[in-house]
This record gives sequence, structure tokens and C-alpha cells, in this order.
Amino acid sequence: MNRCAIFDLDGTLVDSPRGIVTTFAAVFAQLDLRTADSQTIRATIGLPLPAAFAKVLGTSEDEPVVTACVELYQATFRKIVLPMATQLVFPGVYDGLQSLRDDGFRLAVATSKYIGNAEALLTAAGLREEFSVVVGADQVSRPKPDPESGLLVLRRLGVSPRNAVMVGDTTHDINMAHGAGMASIAVTYGVHGVDQLLSAEPTWLVDSFAGVVAAVRECT
Repeated sequence: MNRCAIFDLDGTLVDSPRGIVTTFAAVFAQLDLRTADSQTIRATIGLPLPAAFAKVLGTSEDEPVVTACVELYQATFRKIVLPMATQLVFPGVYDGLQSLRDDGFRLAVATSKYIGNAEALLTAAGLREEFSVVVGADQVSRPKPDPESGLLVLRRLGVSPRNAVMVGDTTHDINMAHGAGMASIAVTYGVHGVDQLLSAEPTWLVDSFAGVVAAVRECT
């Protein structure tokens, strides 16, 4: 039986939200735009970049300023975050992923990052080889919380939704799992708080990556 665990990236495998906030601020400074507070920026993590910048700037995604921000973000993120990627991997992730692979689980990533940035971050963090499939927001027409990303992963792996589980730190991940017919594991150490996560009704709620590993085995 094929079984798989699909992981969000930012705030689930890697503590990149800190770097994301710094990168947003650097982009605003370079474009001479008024900056936003860290909480406002953190609240957009989990959304595709155009939606995130549009929300912070209070404008629509098709505005030229949003396009400029997204383009500058790509290069700035790589300069700021990638050099410290291995230091940002959450405790237990390296050993936990290897343990799941040893148990026969197929592992994948479904992220709101563009695929180029996702691949670069996973590679810099020393995690890329753990995953059979990585799906970015620019590879689907409707990113999370729509189920399209999760369903694309399942098609590529040949796994049924009933034999899959989604792991993430935001309601976007949990709602994607619901839409795709998968179980879900919400982690409390990322972006969204416990009450917000519980509002999306995850199958499991855990506070560590060791808890993720145990719940993956239980769910599938």
C-alpha cells in the first residue's frame, strides 16, 4: 500500500517566517515603500506571494507595485535566508523525515512558495532529497487553501487521499487537506496559533516534529 505524508514548508519544516518578515521589510525599503509591522507580514504567510504583498499593501494583485515586490523578493530572499537555511530547520525534522522514509512513507511538499524558491530553500537546508515530489504555488492555477496542490501531489505519487496526510502550520494547509479528502496534522510551533488552527478542525494537533511523526503513523 502506498502511503504518503505531504508537508508545508515555511513554519512546518523550516523556521523561515523570521526570514520572510526580514525579506518583506528589505523589499519595501529598496522600493521606497512604507514598511509594515511584523505581525501584519506574518499573517500573510501561507498565501502565494502576489496575494501576500497585495494584502500588506492594501491593493490588488494585478497592480504593478505588487509585481515589482514579487520580483525583488525572489532575489532578496535568496540573499537573506538561504545562507542560514540549515540553522532554521526545526528540531527533529532531519531524523523524523528519515524515520518516515524508512517506514515506507512517500514524502512530498506542497507549498505556497514559488517552486524555484521552494527548491532552493529545501536544497540549502539539506532536505531536498527526502521528498519525491515538490509542488509550488506557481505550478497550480488555484494554490492553497484550494485542494489542487494536494491533489497534484497525490496524482504524481499514485496515492489515494485516504492513504495520505497533510502536515502544516496554517489553516490554509488544513483546509486544503479537507478539500482533497485527506487527514491533516496541524503544528502549533509555526505561524497560526492553537485557536486558529482548531477552527479548521485538523485531524491531529501537535506541538513538535516528534508529534508529527507519531501522528503520521497513526493517521495512515
